[in-house]
Amino acid sequence: MEVRVAGVRKEFDKFPALHDVSLDIRSGELIALLGPSGSGKTTLLRLIAGLETPTDGRIFFGDTDASEKSVQERNIGFVFQHYALFRHMTILENVSFGLKVRPKDRRPQTEEIRRRALELLDLVQLSGLEKRYPNQLSGGQRQRVALARALAIEPAVLLLDEPFGALDAQVRRELRKWLREIHDRTGHTTVFVTHDQEEALELSDRLCVMSQGRIEQVGTPDDVYDQPGSPFVFGFIGESSEVPVVVENGKVLSGGRPIGIPAEGAHSGPARLFFRPHDVDLVDSGAALSGNVATTRRVSGTRRAELDIGAGQFVEVDLPFGHPLAERTTLSFRPRRWQLFPAQ
Repeated sequence: MEVRVAGVRKEFDKFPALHDVSLDIRSGELIALLGPSGSGKTTLLRLIAGLETPTDGRIFFGDTDASEKSVQERNIGFVFQHYALFRHMTILENVSFGLKVRPKDRRPQTEEIRRRALELLDLVQLSGLEKRYPNQLSGGQRQRVALARALAIEPAVLLLDEPFGALDAQVRRELRKWLREIHDRTGHTTVFVTHDQEEALELSDRLCVMSQGRIEQVGTPDDVYDQPGSPFVFGFIGESSEVPVVVENGKVLSGGRPIGIPAEGAHSGPARLFFRPHDVDLVDSGAALSGNVATTRRVSGTRRAELDIGAGQFVEVDLPFGHPLAERTTLSFRPRRWQLFPAQ
């Protein structure tokens, strides 16, 4: 099922939560809505679900205008962060619930409901636990039940609102891999809200990065990470450092000195240079950026140094363990990959 958000604006008590948002969600894809708190991602998800009504704009499911339709009419599967399971029902009853409450003319026979619920419990790797209650399961198991319940109604669109937010890091990693496998097997159009960049990059077919009620960039994880479209996206996706520079005669200068970075085609004047800590080369001489080592810390298989480059500016660079320059108190480096944006 394709979903199209067309020029949607949403206000709460005259406060604009979304500004003229348009987004095409392809049938069968898993798209992540990613952004900081207050960016509008959950509001957009609730509008797609039918839990909120747009102030302006329309939402289409395929060719059908669903803007005024209820959640039930849209046939939405919804998975929340805190499971929202019925504590007084067994796991099997929870998964079966959406089918049992359907209108009589659309409700499957009792044995068919049981068969479908057991199949889904097998799909989410919970076979044999159907007689247990939610408080007898771990957090990760409860979230699997929540997903099975959402899938039971054979939804047109599956919506997940930070489904792993209440779980510890190791369980989150395991469930991310599992959710991707489930999506690939079922083929549901899935919209996934998260503020976790790693989660979005690992899980999604495409990312929709949001900030202050607007869409900043939409693209594949590789496109958004490697070619950020704005300073916000560069700073939000992955780790980055920023240096104020000046572009002059096709060169990038810092402190009035060239730093070995070409800028053909860039507008002359003040600019912002962005790069990632792992995308740098340490150098002994030549045009480069340099700074005094303020602190270092281990980051996985590297050591990350925070450098004071002057004028109150600090940047981070990754140093290989055992690198001959790693013990110096002053380091010079040159970004291998970078992006320039006009100064604000």
